[in-house]
Amino acid sequence: MPEGDTVHIVASLIGPVLRDRVLSAARVRGREWQRLRGRRVTEVTSKGKHLYIALDDGNCLRSHLGLFGSWHRYRDGEPWLKPERQASLALAVDGWVYVCFNAREVELAPCEAFSARDQRARLGPDLARGNPDPVLVHRRALELLPADTPVVDLLLDQRAACGIGNVYKSETLFITRRSPLLRLADLGPEDIADLYLTAARLIQRNLGGGPRVTREVQDGRGILWVYGRAGLPCLVCGTPVQRERLGRNPRSTYWCPDCQVHPAVERCGVETAPPGAT
Repeated sequence: MPEGDTVHIVASLIGPVLRDRVLSAARVRGREWQRLRGRRVTEVTSKGKHLYIALDDGNCLRSHLGLFGSWHRYRDGEPWLKPERQASLALAVDGWVYVCFNAREVELAPCEAFSARDQRARLGPDLARGNPDPVLVHRRALELLPADTPVVDLLLDQRAACGIGNVYKSETLFITRRSPLLRLADLGPEDIADLYLTAARLIQRNLGGGPRVTREVQDGRGILWVYGRAGLPCLVCGTPVQRERLGRNPRSTYWCPDCQVHPAVERCGVETAPPGAT
């Protein structure tokens, strides 16, 4: 599942090989775009889950992988691993074809338009590129979202800060010991700082590629704290991990009902140590 670290890695891999190369062909959702033929790629960058391919005419190709998107590279004539009908964008360069499959969005617009749109409302600070200013994130959240917004929706809303996907959502809430049933109104500045600085740290740790890791305890019991562990014992307290589809656009959320008790719910049983950041 693509998250902010995935797109950052894609940009770091294809950027060096596409930069200063001339497009010999370009197809968007199966249609040839002649206006892109002969254009030179000047830069490949990412912000959150968006990939930007800047061209020498001042325009940018923006792609958003959504839930199921992925980038592939093939030599000319090499069979593709996915059917052509799933190709959202295909760029031919120097005997290679770079294909983005199943993207949620692909569009071409002036780079300045994307920059203005991103800065105004669409994308908050990129958690893959450094620690965000918690005051800025909190302000954006309060300005852009209703007070009753579920915390699971807040973390996935790229307007507050970008890069968090479904895995980091569950893992961040667990590591910070916050219930997924909280609302924006329940969170103060300290809560926002803890959540987003934790998420930024997790994302930045995973920019080198390989399996996504949020738990670095070398005990053979897994590399994630709760995501994908429904019904299995919590790695801190042993309580079965719970999974529900939460939020206004329901997405799977995993959490420990003992480690992440809502403040309004009286805790029962024995207190456990916080999960920590290892």
